[in-house]
Amino acid sequence: MPSKKPLATPWSRSMGIDVPVVNAPMGGAAGGRLAAAVSRAGGLGMVGMGSAGTAEQLDAELRGVDGLDRPFGIGLVHWVVEARPGLLDRALAARPALLSVSFGDDFAWVARAHEAGIATATQIGTVEAAHRAVAAGVDVLVARGAEGGGHGEPRIGTLPLLTEVLDRVDVPVLAAGGIASARGLAAVLAAGASGAWLGTVFAACPEAITPQEARAAMLAAPGEATALTRAFDIDNGYPWPEHLPERVLTDSAGAPTPVNAGQGVGMVTGAVPAADLVARLCGGAEALLRRWAQC
Repeated sequence: MPSKKPLATPWSRSMGIDVPVVNAPMGGAAGGRLAAAVSRAGGLGMVGMGSAGTAEQLDAELRGVDGLDRPFGIGLVHWVVEARPGLLDRALAARPALLSVSFGDDFAWVARAHEAGIATATQIGTVEAAHRAVAAGVDVLVARGAEGGGHGEPRIGTLPLLTEVLDRVDVPVLAAGGIASARGLAAVLAAGASGAWLGTVFAACPEAITPQEARAAMLAAPGEATALTRAFDIDNGYPWPEHLPERVLTDSAGAPTPVNAGQGVGMVTGAVPAADLVARLCGGAEALLRRWAQC
C-alpha cells in the first residue's frame, strides 16, 4: 500500500486505519481470526455475533484479537442483545474501536458505548431509519442495500440508498450490499461513502469461520443464485421481524439454502487470504479512481 494512503477518508483516518475497508460482522463467519487479519492488513476487522451469539462465544472469538495492536470492532444484533444482556456487557468491556448494534429501534446502547469512549455504528435500510439513528447519536451509519447477504431490510438498492442518505445526513456513511470487487469499492468511494462494509467476499477467506461446505457453495455460485427467505429463522425459532428476511444462496433447483450470501457472490471465485484480498481490493480501486481523475 502506498505510504500516502490515497484511499484514506476522513473517517478511516479518525479510526486509525489505513484503508476504508471493514469486514461485516457476520455471525458464523466473522470471528476473531478474520478480524485480526483484516485489521493487520490496514482495514477495520469486526468480530460478529449473530442470532445464536452469547457472551461466552464472544469471549472465545475475542481471543483471536488478543495482543492486536490495531483497531478492531464488534458487531451485534439488537434483539439478541436484548435477550442476552451479558453480550453487550462483554462487548463494551473489550473496548473495541467501533461497536455496531443493528436491527432494532432502541438506542439506549449508544449512550453506554459513548460513556466507555467507544464509537458507534448501526445498519440502516431506509432514509427514515438513517434519521432515527442520527437523532439517537449514532456516530456512523452503514447504508445496507437490498443486495446484501444475510439479514437486512430489502427496500432499496445500495447505490440509491447510499446516495440519498449521503445527501440527508452529516455523519460518516459506509456502503454495504453487493460490494465484492475493486470496482464496487471504487464506485461507493467515488459516490462519497466514508468506507465499504464488505460481507460475502470476506466470508470466503480462509481466516473466516465459515463452514467449508458453505464456502465451497459460495465460490461456485453465480451472482443471480440468491433469494430472500425467512424459512430458516422460523425453523430455528429465531425472532427476526418479518421485515428483516435474510438473503441466502439458492441451489441448482432455485431452492434457498442456509448459506448467507449477497448478490456480489458471483465475483467471489477464490478463498483469498484476508491480507491479499484487502490489498487487491484497495490496489484495484486506487487504480480506477486515479484513472477516472485523469479523464
